[in-house]
Parts: sequence; C-alpha cells; structure tokens
Amino acid sequence: MEPQRGIWHRTTLESTTLQQNSFHTTTVVGHKRTHGDAANAADAEQQPSTSKRLNQFQRASTIGNELPELTASIITSVDPDATTPISEYSQRRAILATPRSNIDRSLLLSFPRYGLPSSLVNNLNGLGIKEIYPWQKQCLLGPGLLNGSRNLVYTAPTGGGKSLVADILMLKRVLEDTNAKALLVLPYVALVQEKVRWLRNVVQGIKRQNSSEDTPEKKDASLWQRRPDEDTIRVIGFFGGGKVRATWSDFDIAVCTFEKVRYPRYLYDTGLIGTQANTLINTAVDDCSITKLRAVVLDELHMLDDDRRGYLMELIATKLLSLEHEVQIIGMSATLQNIDLLSRWLNAHIYSTSYRPIPIEEHLVHEGKIYPASSTIGLLKTASQLASNPSASELQNHAVRIVQPSPHKEFKDPVLNAVVALAIETAMSGYGALVFYGCENDAQLISRVLRDTSQLEPTIIEKRLDLLADLRSLSTGLDPCLADTVMSGVAFHHAGLTTEERDLIASAYDGGVLKVLAATCSLAAGINLPARRVILHNARMGRDLVGPSMLRQMRGRAGRKGKDEIGETYLCCRKDDLQAVIELMHAELPQISSGLTTDRHRIQRALLEVIVIRLANSRDTVDDYIQKTILNFSMEPDVIRAHVDSSLQDLTEMGFIHSDASGLYAATQLGKAVVASSLDPEDGAFAHREMQRALQAFVMDGEMHVLYTFTPVQDSVVTINWKAFRSEMEGLDESGLRVMTFLGLKPTQVNKMAQGGTLRETTPQEKEIARIYRRFYLALQLRDLCNEMPIHIVSRKYDMARGAVQTLLQTCQGFAAGMIKFCEQMSWGAMAAVLDHFSDRLNAGAKSDLLALAKITFVKSRTARVFYENGFKTVAAIANADPKELVPILIQAQPSKVRLKSKDDQKYEEKLLAKAKVIADSANRLWQIEMQQQVYEE
Repeated sequence: MEPQRGIWHRTTLESTTLQQNSFHTTTVVGHKRTHGDAANAADAEQQPSTSKRLNQFQRASTIGNELPELTASIITSVDPDATTPISEYSQRRAILATPRSNIDRSLLLSFPRYGLPSSLVNNLNGLGIKEIYPWQKQCLLGPGLLNGSRNLVYTAPTGGGKSLVADILMLKRVLEDTNAKALLVLPYVALVQEKVRWLRNVVQGIKRQNSSEDTPEKKDASLWQRRPDEDTIRVIGFFGGGKVRATWSDFDIAVCTFEKVRYPRYLYDTGLIGTQANTLINTAVDDCSITKLRAVVLDELHMLDDDRRGYLMELIATKLLSLEHEVQIIGMSATLQNIDLLSRWLNAHIYSTSYRPIPIEEHLVHEGKIYPASSTIGLLKTASQLASNPSASELQNHAVRIVQPSPHKEFKDPVLNAVVALAIETAMSGYGALVFYGCENDAQLISRVLRDTSQLEPTIIEKRLDLLADLRSLSTGLDPCLADTVMSGVAFHHAGLTTEERDLIASAYDGGVLKVLAATCSLAAGINLPARRVILHNARMGRDLVGPSMLRQMRGRAGRKGKDEIGETYLCCRKDDLQAVIELMHAELPQISSGLTTDRHRIQRALLEVIVIRLANSRDTVDDYIQKTILNFSMEPDVIRAHVDSSLQDLTEMGFIHSDASGLYAATQLGKAVVASSLDPEDGAFAHREMQRALQAFVMDGEMHVLYTFTPVQDSVVTINWKAFRSEMEGLDESGLRVMTFLGLKPTQVNKMAQGGTLRETTPQEKEIARIYRRFYLALQLRDLCNEMPIHIVSRKYDMARGAVQTLLQTCQGFAAGMIKFCEQMSWGAMAAVLDHFSDRLNAGAKSDLLALAKITFVKSRTARVFYENGFKTVAAIANADPKELVPILIQAQPSKVRLKSKDDQKYEEKLLAKAKVIADSANRLWQIEMQQQVYEE
C-alpha cells in the first residue's frame, strides 16, 4: 500500500518507482534511415515488427559508422523512506481545497452578474472552461470593470488563467455594440497566431446585438451594402507587413504585435515585424475612426521595460489615455513588480495573485546532487548554504537524490549528465519535459538513450512517422538532426528552424507525440507549451545570465493543467555559477520604467507621431501628452521639459515638423512619410537621404538597386560572411557593379575584409558606410530568394540558419511595404510602382512570370517554377487538375529525390496528396474570383 502523502498527486519519481524497482535506461540501439536513402523497398515491406521498421530511417552516410549506444545515469534516493515536502503553491491540500462551483455559484460563467450571453458561455464550456477560479471572480468583480468604466492592471503566475479575464472583458465590450472594436496586443508573432485560433473558436457562431443606430429604415436603405458576416465577430491577426492598409472595417477584434519594422538585432530573435497595433491606432486617430475602439488588451505588460520595443507599448497606451472617449485598457503580466506605478499611470484598478492551479516543486541540481526547495526562498537557502560551505556533509535542506556519475565520456560534465538523466526519467514515466538552452546537442544525446522504441504503442510510432513525413514534405526538406531524433520522441525548437518546422514540432509535443523538447528561451516567452518537468541546462543564455523575468517564465511552464497533477522544475547549476545563481535567485523582478528615457530618438518619435496624427499641435497640448506617459512619473519635470525642447528643435531641423508665428506645430510631407512607414526619426532621415540619391540615378537595368532599397535601414548586428560576399561580388553583372559604385562600396574593401581585415565603425561616416555594406549583403540574399532559390540553399550559401533566412525574408517584406508607403506619401509615384512590383516578387519568391501561380496556397518559389515547367502555367490549369496529377509535381519540387515504394513512403505520398488537394481548392477559389472580375469588366 502506498504511504499517505497528504497531497493528491504522484510525483514523477514515484511513477517511475512503481513501474520498476530500480531505474535503468539500458537500451537496444535502433537503426534509422531517411526515406531518400537507397534501400531495398521489398525488404522494407516484409519487415513485420514495428521496431524493425525503424531501420528505414538510417541515414546512408552513417551506415557502418553508427554512434555508440548511451545509457542515462541512475538517479538514486539518499533516504528511500523520506517523503518530498509539499509545495507551498499547492492548491490540492485536502483542507485548503479550492472552492468549486457547487459551493460558490459565482464561479460559473453563466452567473448573471457577469452578463455573458449563453452562446459565449456554451462556446467556453465546449473548450473546457466550465467555471472560473476564485481569483478570476474577484478580479472581474472589481469596481467598474464589467461595465468598462475602469481600466485594469493585474498580475498572475504563468498558467494561472490570467488570459481568460482579459478575454471576458474584451468580448463584453465587443458584444455591446455592432460597431465596437478591440485590439489585443502581444509581443510575439507565434502568440498572435495561437491567440487568433483560440478567439475564433470562442466567438464561433455568436451574433452581436444590433446597434441602436440601425433603424429598420436605415437597414432597408442600405441592404445592398450589408455583408453576410456583419453580425458576427471577425478575429483578424496582424503579424507582418502588407501593401493593403488595414482599416476598422476589416475586423472586430485585431490581434497584433507592437509594430516594429526592423531586422532583428539577433538572427534568432522571434519578436519581429510588421505594421500592427501602433500603426492601426495612428491611422484611426488620423481619420477619426478611433471612436469605434472600446477595449485594448496589453499582454506581457512587463515588456514596457524592453530596451528595444517597450516604448512602443507606452506610446500606444499614452495615445489612448489622451483620447476624449473612453477606451478600457487591460494590462496583464506574470512578472510585474511595481504594479502601483502602472495603476497610477493608467488610472486602473489593480489585482495581484500568486495562485497556480498546478503546484510546482522546485529543485536545485549542483554537482550531481538534487536539493528540494518547496519555494523560491527554500531554493535560495539551499544555494546559500552550498556557497558558504560547499564541503558540508549535512545541510539544513540536504540532498534528497543523487545523479550517479556516467561511464560515458559524453556525460562527463555533471550538468549535462544531470540534464539527460532527468529528461530520460521523465520520458520513461510517460510525461513531457522541456529542456531550456540545450537545443540540438542535448536533443541528440537524449535521443541516443531513447532509441529503443519496441515498448511504445504502435499509434505513437505511426504519429512519429507522420511527423517525419510532414517535415519532409516542407519545401526546405527534413533537417538531418531532426531525422535522427524524432523517432526517439525528442526534438529541438529554436528560431534557426523555419516557422513551419517549429509549428509542426510544437504541435507534436503538445499532443504527446514527442516527449522531450530542447528549446531556447523564445519558447518560454513565445508560445504556450507547458510540461510536467522543466529542466534548465544552466542559468545562462550564451555568456549572460538570464534575467529574473525570463527565469520565472521558464519555470512557469512546469505543470500541464488537465494532464499533470504537479509541475517540477530543476535548475542545473554549474560549480562556477553557484554565486551568480544565488544573486539571480535573490534578485527581485525589475522595476518598470519608461522606455522613453533610454534613447532621445524615442521621445522624438513620440512627439512626431502625435503631431502627424494631430493629437497635439501646440506646446501646451504636447505637454499634456507628455504628462500622460510613464516618463512623467519617473523623471523630474525640468528634465522632461529640456528633453522635449531639444527633441522639438531636432525634429524641426530634420525637416519633419515646422511651426508658424503663433507657435502651432504641423507635420511636413517628410514627417508624415516617416510615420506612415513606421520608422524612427533617425532611420527615416537615413532612408530619405538614400531615396533622394536613388531618384537622381536609379539603376533600372537590374534588380540589385531595388532590392537594396528593401533591406531595412535600421542599424542591426548582421554578421557578414566576407568570403561569400566576395564570391557574389565577383559574379555580379555590370548593372550590379554600378549599384556598388553608386552606393560607395569598394571591391578592394571587400577583398580586404575577406582576407581577415576589420571594418572600422568609429566615426558617424564610417558607421553609415558599414550600414550600407550590411544592407547590400542582405540585398544579395534577397536577389537569390527573388530568383527562386530555395531557403535551404540560400542558408548554405551564406552560412545562415534556415530560420534566419526566412526571418530576413519576412522582415524585408514588411519593410518593403513601409517603403512603398513612404514613396506614396512623398508623391514619388513612379518609384512606388517599381517597388510595388518587386514587393510582389519578394512575397512570391519568384520571377514575374510566376506571380499569378504564387498566389496559390503552398505554391511559392521553386514549387511554382516546377508547376510552370510541367505545363500548369495558369491558375485555371491547376484548378481543373485532379489532385492526384499534382502529386508527382510536388515530389519533383522537393529538395531531395525520394522513391515512393515502401509503406512509410506511401505515408509520405498521402501527405503530398493532402497538400495537393489544398492547392487545387485554393486554385479553384482564385479562378472563380478571376472569372467574376471578367464578368464585371464585360
């Protein structure tokens, strides 16, 4: 009989112990090969067992050269009779059980005071939300929140259900009036995509109340203008640049990122792109349609302090506070420290809770010993004792388990040995584990321990084969490392992978197909993938320690509601980092401050925007606007006034604004162009100089000058492979060389750099020249992408990760849209037309003759060319084709040639057939639109 724990869950250790008396991970080495290897297909079909089928995934290059099998270290208990202390976060103690709706009826979403329509309540019930937590009830019933008369700022732990509160308040505002609009602002593109899918399920089939202004007479008079979906709630996601300017009529709920058209400072930065929340609000204020806005939700509010993008969130909120009509602002975060300051700034009701529906048990792993910590304080105490007396035999919080040393040279590092042992223990118990900061190396080592899949259910094997087939069917092909790890239930997730690869991997992990996922910190902040056990390989991201907020976000991923009774976190600490970990764990969350204080150009942008959209036109109205920023709460008035004075003077000198005799400010044509293109003033001035020079002698007999114009002007850290640069420069035609000469780039300088020289960036002139070299280097990559070179080929050619190349392409698409708007605002129509055409080619990744085909879903770049060369030269041809006819063409378009003979290759063919059906359906829709347009023209 199991001992009474006093807590209603079973830990991962207990689950493993019940399955086997002693934990071993000795495995039988499996053999895997890719689908494309030359193997006997008949033999593959005759293999009877599931484990033997895995031989088909062995890579040809590894035959006779297999890596040796590995075993994970055994984790032993110091005192087998000891019980693990209960987490202080536990909500499952018998006495302090969380109240349920059968006791408190106000926990039901149908409770009358919430005023939610039955259709919304039913949709939420269908999605698994039948009642709310007590803290959510207390928060929603705060003064003035349900009727929208009061703003709200609240904080709750990751996984505590904080998003539902904002969703309910936002939907209440939208449902009150058919003209009401709402914005949901998120920091990452992946979060936007996930949230759009969720909200569309929430509002499916819900009809809004008719506006009081819509009289029967008015409806009859405008019946021909009404859309079929006019009474429904349209949820649209904005996460990238586009040529079409979004208006309020396009959506009811817009889910978007902050708005930042830029090349990422780091190639693996996942928070990028687009013309989103800030631009939408600027446009709406300028055309006076902002009165339709009823609610704005600012998620991850702690990012106000982000050094690169936080000030944009501050500008959004400040402009809303300056409006005369009421807009309910809802801000939330899991890591807010000075919430009182935000309450004063937004004039908001505040609420804070530490509730987690799934308790977390935290541990410190140091030199192979696992120390428990029922709370952060306990973990700090343990770390402090180890730091002050590392050789102590007895500690107040003594080690409860020990990771035995490994005989394998790969696991000589005690931190890596502990990470692998903990991950294997979790997977063998049937749970999921997230390993942060390990990525490919950790994934490969863990997969070598989990190669024996003979004990897995056949359905899991099939799903992993499906995942491999899905990955292979992508235009970039199957990553070699993923080909080795997926069948073991292990994968990695970072921005070096393409968006499609990351989506497939995240979905497979969330569905239990993958058991161990090694990831970077972007996963902790970017998407919602909880795990039974979170393992931090170390406390560093590169050379730097992670911040307190990021550390809390990663630990907060532990515990999967509905699947786990508990979450577990293990911080594996290197011996030399123990003191640094102590300081990190002692560190409080950073105080939120104004992002406008870190860079004077940000104050310039704030002032330029409000003058352009006519929210301020005099010194008094400018001062009123500044008083509504966080800056007003964190800096002396005299200092602020001096910054404002100098910024207004700089904007005038740069030609962005001017003032008349009465002191009224107005934006110039250039100032309006800078705001329309979402550029900072300094970057806008640089872009203007570049465009003016281009207008004097634009090189039109080639592509390089136009593509150079599409590369972001923001000063970014782009690592140039100078040997690749020299190689491409030597292959340029006369037109390309003239562009280099026109831009002031010297072939001799490129040769010098390729031989190990250094590009000086000391003076402003040198920095500007360096920026031009980087932009031209990016333009070379855009040239290849526009000429149908696949992403994975460009990746190898320029020694960049495939995800980084895809990021470059997406970022340049957004920047191109901004530059087109810049030219249109400056009345440079001819230049805008040229850029517009190449923008279409950039989006299609193809030459001009393929632009029509590239509008079809899944038909881009090389795929479009293969269709064209096989006789499918029009949308109509594809629309009228049998999907089975398209499968051989899709096979031909794959980056590696495959043979469709074995059973597993048949699965791959099924994936391509499903893809072909989507292509045919998309072509049919486009063809119908073309036919309708022809009818209208006639």
